[in-house]
Amino acid sequence: MVDQDSQYQEEYSVVSDFDARIRILETKYSLVRERMFVINQNMIDEYKKLGEDMQLLQSDIKELKTNLFEIKETTRQIIKELETFSKKDEVKVLEKYINFWNPLKFVTEKEVIALIQGSKKISKKREKVKQDG
Repeated sequence: MVDQDSQYQEEYSVVSDFDARIRILETKYSLVRERMFVINQNMIDEYKKLGEDMQLLQSDIKELKTNLFEIKETTRQIIKELETFSKKDEVKVLEKYINFWNPLKFVTEKEVIALIQGSKKISKKREKVKQDG
């Protein structure tokens, strides 16, 4: 019986050792499961943030494309407008003609009338001198 008791004692100790090890493994498994749950939750949150960031980036890119298109159109309009401007050579030719005509030395209507009246007075004086002479 002593043999049996010691055998039961050994078996009981082996079973309790297995039980303790199983409990330790269950605890570790439970901790790993909780960590995995937290990691999965964090991954889901990060995925949502990433999706929102992607939408923001896409809207920013769309806005940038629109702005770039507007800049290109404005540049095209400016180039079209610049093509209508006179070239340097054409302006030089106009400058030569203006300098040749010299519009600042043109006579005004009043000056012409004054010249005509002055010449009439001179003509009358000459006629008077001829008649006297």
